[in-house]
Formats: sequence, C-alpha cells, structure tokens
Amino acid sequence: MDAPLRVVLDTNVVFEGLTNQASACGLIADLWRAKLLRVCVSDTIAYEYADVLSRKLSDQRWSEIRLVLQALLKEAELVDVYFSWRPASPDPGDDHVIDCAMNANALLVTSNIRDFKTAQQVLGLQTITPVKLLEYLTD
Repeated sequence: MDAPLRVVLDTNVVFEGLTNQASACGLIADLWRAKLLRVCVSDTIAYEYADVLSRKLSDQRWSEIRLVLQALLKEAELVDVYFSWRPASPDPGDDHVIDCAMNANALLVTSNIRDFKTAQQVLGLQTITPVKLLEYLTD
C-alpha cells in the first residue's frame, strides 16, 4: 500500500471540513480521520485552526468541534519550520502556510489558490483545491 499523500490544509479547508460535512472539505476531513491523508501542520497552523474556529463558531458549536480538532491534530505530522520564504504571498497571513508546506515538502490544499500564485511560480509550491484533490484521489 502506498503511503498517504502528504498535505497541508489551509485554514479555510479545515473550517469548512469541520463545519460542513457534505462538502468537498468535509470529505477531506473524513480522509484525515481515516488516516488516508498525512496532514502536516506547524505550531502556528494548529494555533490558527483553533483560533479561527473558536472565533467564528458559537460557544456550543466550538465546544463540540474542539474535541474533533484536537483528535485530528494528534494524528497530524508536526513540521518544524527551519526555513522561511517570506514574503511569498500578497496576504502576509498566508506566509506561515507556505513555510509549512515548503518545509514539509507537501501539497497545499486551499480554496484560495489566488493568494498562493506567486509562491507557486517562484518557489514551486504545489497547490490544489479541495475538489481537485478529491478528483486526483479518485483517479
């Protein structure tokens, strides 16, 4: 059996995946739970996941989702960011995602490809949308 595909999930993918199970991102979250994807995270990304979810969800919904996120993060591969390529995005908030993906030599899954175009062109960052990832995995 092949090793699971190594990916970094942008926060928009994790948010949708944990809040909308009927979406492509929800299927990606299911693949993560089933250990069919090797999700790579840095400390900064793990913190961002929790921060965004806790701010955007009601307290009750966050208390439910928090346990799921914690379980998923226990299965994730922690990536030490030894080298930074900053600035590599028009949105400085995306630079830590680029750093994680580049240091992990992993595919970046995001719903916002536009903000990663420069990193794709200059650094060779590999990016894919959630729908395209599912198409790739089912081919």
